[in-house]
Amino acid sequence: MIRGVLFDLDGTLLDHRAAADAAIADWLAARFPGHPRGAEAPALWAALEGPYLARWQAGECTVQEQRRLRLRALCRELDVPEPGPGTDGLDAAYADFAARYRRSWTAFPDAAAAVAALAGPSGPALGVLTNGTQPMQEAKVRAIGLAGPLRTVLTGEVLDGHFKPSPAAYTGAAAALGLAPEEVLLVGDDVVRDVTAPAVTGMRSAWLDRLGVERAPAGFPRITTLAALPALVASLG
Repeated sequence: MIRGVLFDLDGTLLDHRAAADAAIADWLAARFPGHPRGAEAPALWAALEGPYLARWQAGECTVQEQRRLRLRALCRELDVPEPGPGTDGLDAAYADFAARYRRSWTAFPDAAAAVAALAGPSGPALGVLTNGTQPMQEAKVRAIGLAGPLRTVLTGEVLDGHFKPSPAAYTGAAAALGLAPEEVLLVGDDVVRDVTAPAVTGMRSAWLDRLGVERAPAGFPRITTLAALPALVASLG
């Protein structure tokens, strides 16, 4: 029986890609107006995100160090001067990007209604399981108006350093809801982190396939909109 539902955040409830793309495009245009590769900046920034976040999550560097490394890599790729002087310049430049990113935070149109349909005294326990930094992910949930029903926001920073797809991330998240993994459904857009990896612990999962660009994993429920989630939860008991 499903007694808890965990949502991924970026790409599931919040349109992270649109926000990050807009922010890095604005950041580059403000610093280097008319850059000949300006149109490529969002894709380049997106490609750098995963590898550098993975280094932080693996404990190879701090979150601030990975931000500096990522910004340096983007500057090298675009052949523009690195912000300076030293790390202070990089930190200030990243803070500028982050401010633009925050201003672009927007929930997907189907998010609020789906969460509201599941919320309530007789509904499942609700929470968020995400791989970002704890303060930023909590701020995102507040910014998109879901802090009421989604009071439990869990990242690796509060799960003893365990980030998705570590099995301990899922077992720890279930425990935070006061439930066993098999009583929890995780819904998200990442096929590995949100769908196939939780199954190792017995946690149920559903793939939110907003884009339709990946092959569906066999044996897992697939939805194309969060509007379909309440019915799915009901069908699973």
